[in-house]
Amino acid sequence: NGAVPYATLVRASDGNLYGTTFWGGTDNSGAMYRISTSGTFTLLSSINPEMEAHSPFGGLAQADDGNLYGTTSLGGSGGCGTVFRITTSGTLTLLGSFTGENNSRCPYAGLVLADDGNLYGTTEEGDRDSYYGTVFRISTNGALSTLYGFAGYPDDGANPLAALIQAGDGNLYGTTTYGGTSDEGTVFRIGTNGALTTLHSFTGGSDGSQPQAGLVQAGDGNLYGTTFYGASDHGTIFRITTNGAFTLVHTFTGGSEGAGPYAGLVRANDGNLYGTTHAGGASGNGTIFRITTNGTLTTLYSFTGGSDGASPCADLVQADDGNLYGTTVGGGTSGKGAVFRSTTTGT
Repeated sequence: NGAVPYATLVRASDGNLYGTTFWGGTDNSGAMYRISTSGTFTLLSSINPEMEAHSPFGGLAQADDGNLYGTTSLGGSGGCGTVFRITTSGTLTLLGSFTGENNSRCPYAGLVLADDGNLYGTTEEGDRDSYYGTVFRISTNGALSTLYGFAGYPDDGANPLAALIQAGDGNLYGTTTYGGTSDEGTVFRIGTNGALTTLHSFTGGSDGSQPQAGLVQAGDGNLYGTTFYGASDHGTIFRITTNGAFTLVHTFTGGSEGAGPYAGLVRANDGNLYGTTHAGGASGNGTIFRITTNGTLTTLYSFTGGSDGASPCADLVQADDGNLYGTTVGGGTSGKGAVFRSTTTGT
């Protein structure tokens, strides 16, 4: 039934949650699954060896046609990753393959459905000359095009690992793990026409460095995100306006409050932001936390590394029942990861 679910779950229109696993499945090349909010698990499909695709690292996105779309970081006809479509009943179709040339390679992030009906994503590496990554667009019919190729340090971002979001202004926003003026990562804005603006370059100081996750737009209109490292090397939470005004919201200190937020944040219906840390907490296996937009952080739960899981890497998602759902890459009864539910108070 899969192993090591790195990806964020998606809440589909049928009320169920859908996700991917990086390994496992019949050929150990990854799998896609459905899980209800009561815990009923269904393996939808293993990555088909005949597709020569494997290792889905990012999550799924549901398009207007009701189907789910995702990426694999490797495989395909060019050996550089793929985009696929899967129905909620498990029919899997390969839509496009990355070649490593001008349409880039190694998409580690999931996709986002934009208002124009197209899906947008990022690749961690670019063509065979740059290796800095790209932003791409793909239609639900498989028409794939590169919108932007990153140039890298010091003038541009490099190596995006996270999915994009579309903000209320219609633009797409994202992060790169490296590049920028200090080669510590960036926050950027890009239009659906491919015009990109770097909004912030991380310095590796108090503002943090190397964001692994994407952004979320809160009720105040601002964007919030995390960096894996910070002034104390335990990570940060930041706020940035769509015009690039940057504010440090919280610096993780390690220990009981957690360390290393690999995942981004989710805006819950109570107006607060919720997230996870990859490490730290009471047992060193990561945490679930709540943070207000003014920076008040509360640790809600510390993973034990046992049956409850260990080392969450993916964003949380809030389902219709008001609870938060997520995944861990370790722990669980078999040590291969777990899917969990948490209330907003930490149960």
